[in-house]
Amino acid sequence: MNTLEPQLLDLCQPLAAALRARGWRMASAESCTGGLIAATCTGLSGSSEWFECGFVCYSNAAKSAHLGVSAALIEQHGAVSEPVVRALAEGALWHSVAQVSVAVSGVAGPLGGSPGKPVGTVCFAWATPAGVTSQTQHFEGDRDAVRWAAVRHALQGLLRQVEAG
Repeated sequence: MNTLEPQLLDLCQPLAAALRARGWRMASAESCTGGLIAATCTGLSGSSEWFECGFVCYSNAAKSAHLGVSAALIEQHGAVSEPVVRALAEGALWHSVAQVSVAVSGVAGPLGGSPGKPVGTVCFAWATPAGVTSQTQHFEGDRDAVRWAAVRHALQGLLRQVEAG
C-alpha cells in the first residue's frame, strides 16, 4: 500500500500558507490520481482551514453526474484532454465553495494508452477567480510513478496559480 510522500507534504506547506493568506479554500477533481491530491492535502495538519473538498470522478459517467462535464465534450475530446479537465476544474468550483481548484485526468497505465495518448499522458487544469489554465504533461515510470508525479505537478501548479492570485 502506498503512503504519502513526505516531499509532497512539504509542498503543501507553502500552498497552505498561500491559501490562508488569500482567505481561499481549494477543491480537487481527480480521475487518474484517485484522490491522492486530496489525501496529500489533508495529510497536513490544519488542512481543514483551506481544503474544501475533493471529487474523485474516475468514470466518464461520474464526471458528468457529479461535476457537470458534458458527455458530448467527453465524447468529442476524450476524458484525457484539456477541454475535459478544464470543465472538471470549473465543475469543482461550481459544486463547492472553494475559490480555486485543480483537476487531473490521465493514463497512468500500464493499460489504456493509445498512440495519441500514451501511458504517462496527464492533463491538468487550475481554476481561480482569474480564469482557467490547462496543460498536458507526459510522465515516465510505472503506474505509481505517473500518479505521484501528477500529484506533484498538480500541487506545484496550484501553488503558482494561488500566488498569482
